[in-house]
Amino acid sequence: MSVTMFDEGAAGKVFSGARTELEPLRVEHAEEMARVLGDPALHRFIGGAPDTAERLRARYARMTAGSPDPGVHWLNWVVRLREEDRLVGTVQATVEGGTAEIAWVVGTPWQGCGIAREAARALVGGLRAHGVRDFVAHIHPDHTASAAVARAAGLAPTGERQDGEVRWRAEFGE
Repeated sequence: MSVTMFDEGAAGKVFSGARTELEPLRVEHAEEMARVLGDPALHRFIGGAPDTAERLRARYARMTAGSPDPGVHWLNWVVRLREEDRLVGTVQATVEGGTAEIAWVVGTPWQGCGIAREAARALVGGLRAHGVRDFVAHIHPDHTASAAVARAAGLAPTGERQDGEVRWRAEFGE
């Protein structure tokens, strides 16, 4: 059995959907993203509170510096709504070998119109093109919108739980 390994070139790639572009996260995105992610309702299922632009800059600096473990890749993109030329969310993946743990968040004003679904599909498709074959997401059991996004990206619930969240998974062949 051959094992496909992750192609590190994915980190700097722009992935596209019909209305969105996933562009690599930069520290300079913090100001706009603080406004996008500023609604406390976004934290209902994940906890915490919105970050200020200053805190996001510091967080984005750590994220873009990469994982201290050379075998683990932290990949982060902002979701740009092409028609409006504005940022509306983020997607991320932590990749080890051929497995990616993925997550997404879309700002409240842009929820319910398929943007997260499109961005998650673009993320999975882009990472598959770079050797990722196994995808995992952890979703709060009451977060039906996020479950719908995972399902649209090809993931299915496993019945396993981690920290109270349902583990979703997809395995794609070569």
